[in-house]
Amino acid sequence: MAAAPACLQLNAIPFSSFLSPNPISKHTPKVGRISCSAASPSKRYSITLLPGDGIGPEVISVAKNVLNLAASIDGIEFKYEEVPIGGAALDLTGLPLPDETLLSAKQSDAVLLGAIGGYKWDKNEKHLKPENGLLKLREGLKVFANLRPATVLPQLVDASTLKREVAEGVDLMVVRELTGGIYFGKPRGFGTNENGEEIGFNTEVYAAYEIDRIARVAFETARKRKGKLCSVDKANVLEASMLWRKRIMEIALEYPDVELSHMYVDNAAMQLIRDPKQFDTIVTNNIFGDILSDEASMITGSIGMLPSASLGESGPGLFEPIHGSAPDIAGQDKANPLATVLSAAMLLKYGLGEEKAAKRIEDAVLDTLNRGFRTGDIYSTGTKLVGCKEMGEEVLKSVDSQVPSPV
Repeated sequence: MAAAPACLQLNAIPFSSFLSPNPISKHTPKVGRISCSAASPSKRYSITLLPGDGIGPEVISVAKNVLNLAASIDGIEFKYEEVPIGGAALDLTGLPLPDETLLSAKQSDAVLLGAIGGYKWDKNEKHLKPENGLLKLREGLKVFANLRPATVLPQLVDASTLKREVAEGVDLMVVRELTGGIYFGKPRGFGTNENGEEIGFNTEVYAAYEIDRIARVAFETARKRKGKLCSVDKANVLEASMLWRKRIMEIALEYPDVELSHMYVDNAAMQLIRDPKQFDTIVTNNIFGDILSDEASMITGSIGMLPSASLGESGPGLFEPIHGSAPDIAGQDKANPLATVLSAAMLLKYGLGEEKAAKRIEDAVLDTLNRGFRTGDIYSTGTKLVGCKEMGEEVLKSVDSQVPSPV
């Protein structure tokens, strides 16, 4: 069954409902019905799974199980195709993004990615680095809008490195332009300057249409949140940022109900630590968004908690945790799978329009945290330390507790 395109109208879904602070239960759910499912499937979707490298296969395995159970309650069935990307693809095919992988992604209803990269491939030439596969995947899917939420959950406020009074209540969204800017701009490469010294160069370039379309996504997102949008640039130095600000201000005329502000990126980096609650929705370019969203993630206590959605004007969306491949703990059952589980929830909500199933996963994650289960990255005294697999099992129990008991 073809999904509704993961496109701009889905960006208008209110994100305030994401990770609702009201858990489904404060009690341990009943166990023993996990194999139980709803009636025969009424909806079928095709999902491309990209486990990738490092901890990717571990967290994808957990997310797939949760996705299956949560969706089955609503009579939804998935057909999966698992294909390699990144370092795993390099080892198998010699390319970080094989043609077969891109084709599978394009033909699916949504794409769920684990993680990419690792020390093993660090010395590869640029076009043979795992990360190049991810860049080419984003480019091939034409997903230009990256939504990265950063919400400090009440259960994890003490896991933040910031003081409680600073971190408590933070709920912001970074809207990052994903397929333009310095990561894709040309010319780029290596050369020699007039002194005979080796140089490397990149180009930060944006066309007006690229700025306009991400601006509209950001304004729509802000409109459905608290009506505040902060555009981050470096317009006091960079010509590309000068155009960015000019176009953002022009598009703002279409959204008189949204309060627009501007901030230089260096100040924004400081303000995210000083007073993160001043922000609601942030829109920025590719490289600034890459950096600021990772910074914002640490306000929440762990990068292992945060999902992301990458959307285009049509076609499948790409859903992935924002954490890396963590090769140091790969295969040790130490990874936090919750960011990938929540990415699966975003896949259901933004990619397929299945909001009930998405909320079921969100509530299950909150319930699992309420019951005290923690992986090492979010562990604190008085909670129970578990591994990746056990965390997944506890989320499944919480999902299963939402299955109506037979009369």
